[in-house]
Amino acid sequence: MSRDTIVDWHSPELATQLTIERVLLDQHTGHQHLQLVETRGFGRAFLLDRHLMSSEGDEFFYHEHLAQLPAISHPNPVNVLIIGGGDGGSARQLLMHPSIRDIQICELDAQVVTMARQHLSGIHQGSLDNPRVRTQIGDGFEYVRQYQEQVDLIVLDLTDPQGPAAPLYDRHFFAHCARVLGEQGILSLHLCSPQLDPVRFSHLLAELMAVFRYVRPLLVPIALYGGLWSLACASQRCDPKALSATQIQQRLLKRQITGLHYYNQETHGAVFALPNFVRDLIPSVTP
Repeated sequence: MSRDTIVDWHSPELATQLTIERVLLDQHTGHQHLQLVETRGFGRAFLLDRHLMSSEGDEFFYHEHLAQLPAISHPNPVNVLIIGGGDGGSARQLLMHPSIRDIQICELDAQVVTMARQHLSGIHQGSLDNPRVRTQIGDGFEYVRQYQEQVDLIVLDLTDPQGPAAPLYDRHFFAHCARVLGEQGILSLHLCSPQLDPVRFSHLLAELMAVFRYVRPLLVPIALYGGLWSLACASQRCDPKALSATQIQQRLLKRQITGLHYYNQETHGAVFALPNFVRDLIPSVTP
């Protein structure tokens, strides 16, 4: 990052560059390098280890699909675990669902939560201090491994599947998630770019498919991450792809969810439509 721009390289050939108005924070937390900047086109954005995580201007592309899509897919979500998610964006989306009574966030880095509370109200909109939300600082792998209750949703709102987050993207961790979710629960997570990182995309799907019966990759355009981005939902019994547009619309109306910028009854099905080159990367046919 220079004084005037951020450049986040997604591959040797492709990077996202943002113009910086001012640097608000630049520090090492003990876990990672945390930077917060005011940008010209995307509002406030934060970086971890020099990679863009989220921005006020386009966070809804990511958070609405990571949180809203699985929550709407579940017939009656009540309890949720968010692993990561210290910026509060996923919690904010989930709080729109009146049936959700308890959201537990396990964030590795306390400084991310502190930074978000102080500087990213445009993303969390007070969710981090909502009485239905509890925040714990700690290792997400150990938190889920030791968790003894059952929840309806687990949202893995993590950094990329490398470094400290790598253990949270393999089948051993996914098996712990499956135990906590039971038969009806849904796991939601982001994967990578299937265009820029096809080998990793296939590998992550294979790890999920080793544990869950239904694994549904979905595609969303996220400019901050270099373009086409993949997420996934996984469950033993709940198949988000099987829901019709009418069912989605009914659930949105019943739960009185409004004000979304991307997700609706038509986009729900559309994000599961995979181009041929992505289909070719799927390790085996999903149910």
